[in-house]
Amino acid sequence: MTILVERLVPDEWWELFRRGVPETVVVRPQGDGRRRAGDRECLAAIVFVATSGRTWRQVPPLFGPAWPTVYRRFARWSKDRVWARLHRVILDELGALGKLDWSRFAIDSVSVRALKGRF
Repeated sequence: MTILVERLVPDEWWELFRRGVPETVVVRPQGDGRRRAGDRECLAAIVFVATSGRTWRQVPPLFGPAWPTVYRRFARWSKDRVWARLHRVILDELGALGKLDWSRFAIDSVSVRALKGRF
């Protein structure tokens, strides 16, 4: 694992992420082949894209997996709601440490059902 991957996804973050991601079982009906790209390397590449403003095609090869692999993993995790579970894991962790201040928060009106005049 490269230093860049460890810097973008420190061990503490990786442990939190693993709690929100289901274990992947890879079954290759065709037999052996290439080793599946590591989740941590893909996550680091996703963090790189999200924080750098670069496109998927600009993921440097030093992460390991190629950009299509990184994008497919991002799409799969998005479809499986991994990001929502990860958000919940982080909130639970911060809540357990007493580091959440619920006196200030916002509710997105798009995600709250309108009750048509009833409160």
